[in-house]
Amino acid sequence: MSLERKLSGDIAAAMKAREATKLATYRLLKTALTNKSIEKGRTLEPAEEMQVVAAAVKQRRDSIEQFTAGNRPELAAKEAAEIAVLETLLPPAVSAEELAAAVEQAVADTGAAGPKDIGKVMKAVMAALAGQSVDGRKVNEAVRERLSR
Repeated sequence: MSLERKLSGDIAAAMKAREATKLATYRLLKTALTNKSIEKGRTLEPAEEMQVVAAAVKQRRDSIEQFTAGNRPELAAKEAAEIAVLETLLPPAVSAEELAAAVEQAVADTGAAGPKDIGKVMKAVMAALAGQSVDGRKVNEAVRERLSR
């Protein structure tokens, strides 16, 4: 079942349960999926749907940083609640051990020697972890730490 169909059922359930945060989040996500589908001119593949969800989570994390910097904790809390709803739709996050193993493998595969090779290693790690929920910032930090040794 596609994510859009699942969201339709989730929207109905959230309406019946009067869960305003879930309802608003699901509606925004469904709109984002529809817009992406129209942009592509076809139905989205499951991996593309997950990319849209991941982008929505990233957007909300950036908003939290901005709201926190702007001394707006109530808006940051709203965004955090939306992230919690969206993360239920994503596959489980990659563990620290899996990330470290992927970084080590990528460094060995690319022959990276120093900080100038961060781009190559990042690309290899992201390709190895495709289909899993992974934060690009954490990957970047792990790669930088490994290459600075």
